[in-house]
Amino acid sequence: MRQIDPFIAGDAAGGGSVRPENGRAGDVFDPSTGQVQARVAFSTAADLDRAVVAAAAAQPGWAATNPQRRARVLFRFRELLEANMQDLAELLASEHGKVVADARGDVLRGLEVIEFSCGIPHAMKGEYTQGAGPGIDVYAMRQPLGVVAGITPFNFPAMIPMWMFGPAIAAGNAFILKPSERDPSVPVRLAELMLEAGLPEGILQVVHGDKEMVDAILDHPAISAVSFVGSSDIAHYVYGRGAAAGKRVQAMGGAKNHGIVMPDADLDQVVHDLCGAAFGSAGERCMALPVVVPVGDATADALRERLIPAMAALKVGVSTDPDAHYGPVVNAAHKARIEDWIQTGVDEGAELVVDGRGLVLQGHEHGFFVGPTLFDRVTTAMRAYREEIFGPVLQIVRAPDFETALRLPSAHQYGNGVSIFTRNGHAAREFAQRVNVGMVGINVPIPVPVAYHSFGGWKRSGFGDTNQYGMEGVRFWTKVKTVTQRWPDGGEGDNAFLIPTS
Repeated sequence: MRQIDPFIAGDAAGGGSVRPENGRAGDVFDPSTGQVQARVAFSTAADLDRAVVAAAAAQPGWAATNPQRRARVLFRFRELLEANMQDLAELLASEHGKVVADARGDVLRGLEVIEFSCGIPHAMKGEYTQGAGPGIDVYAMRQPLGVVAGITPFNFPAMIPMWMFGPAIAAGNAFILKPSERDPSVPVRLAELMLEAGLPEGILQVVHGDKEMVDAILDHPAISAVSFVGSSDIAHYVYGRGAAAGKRVQAMGGAKNHGIVMPDADLDQVVHDLCGAAFGSAGERCMALPVVVPVGDATADALRERLIPAMAALKVGVSTDPDAHYGPVVNAAHKARIEDWIQTGVDEGAELVVDGRGLVLQGHEHGFFVGPTLFDRVTTAMRAYREEIFGPVLQIVRAPDFETALRLPSAHQYGNGVSIFTRNGHAAREFAQRVNVGMVGINVPIPVPVAYHSFGGWKRSGFGDTNQYGMEGVRFWTKVKTVTQRWPDGGEGDNAFLIPTS
């Protein structure tokens, strides 16, 4: 059976990657069949030490490389991503379960951050003030932190690693990546492509593992900063433990994104958008739209009437099916968790309009499939509303008016994303201004910002003060040094001959 090893390279690492000897490993499934397709070897603390030693040895030379030359490596990496796009997408789909078209989107959204990072010569420019005082000039420079790390989730095994290591490496850091053990092959392949693009050995290392490796990274004294994406409980833990160890930490957590539907919205467009945003990638996205809030019962009834046939038309299939709208969830445990949440909603009194449990595909009876599910008359008192389900489950929460609809996402424990669907510019502007959520879409169902802005939620969706990618990412992966200088005027010193005299 195929084994996935850590990617640790560089002379200081002892001459290349070595298979861990602790015997700990995890199963990597094919979600479409339910069968184990590979084993991922969990790295040891000694593996992490080797990776960090190699990274620390390589990082000063990489930081001293001028930024335009660092950018050229990323330009070449971008070309390799495009050349290997289909292979990467198929590999990603085979371990995650998302359909190949979604997997290509995963790679493409990461590539966009790499493209932004190619502009690092401009992004790293400092500030300068001439004449801040008598004969005094002040300037600030951005410098890399050193050895940094990223801990990434299973749901975007290409995009989120590139969100992190793109700007971090461009800024001159060395990067230790700990991807999800559920679908680790694509992160290793990205590291291989970075080497092929000309990145020095040791600048990007990949270690595997579970909580033991997470803790080892958080506690390692030579790692200066950690970026994390995952559930909110773990994000809170990562933030607290990393900060206690003196690290800079950004930790992005879960979500319960709402879509507000005003009475004047184009319902046909809303239904189309909801089917993609709620059920695409089997709902395994922190920017999915699992809660829809129609304003007024007439709006809710009309929306529900359109949603039912639209959901019935969705095709759930294996990840390689080009006609499938979405594929299986990542593993059996996650399928069971989603189905438990559906039962919780039923037990709490929500109306189960469409039940996606028990979906079986002929020839793939052991696959991890969950059909599209719809609840109506969900209330804010229900646990199934308050918590993140992370599956293809859409909940209708009816609101009598705009103010009630505005309060729902604002009062929720999560504050990642929110959308409003309306033709009324005043309502949209008022909503965007007042809602207590980090990312807002106006007639946009999944408001993930473009790569030259930044990504970040509020409340329990984000711990730390700096967002992902864009200039916020550059700021997170660098520190500012400010220099105040004054040069003496002439005199009898050793350098007096350099001063022209009249």
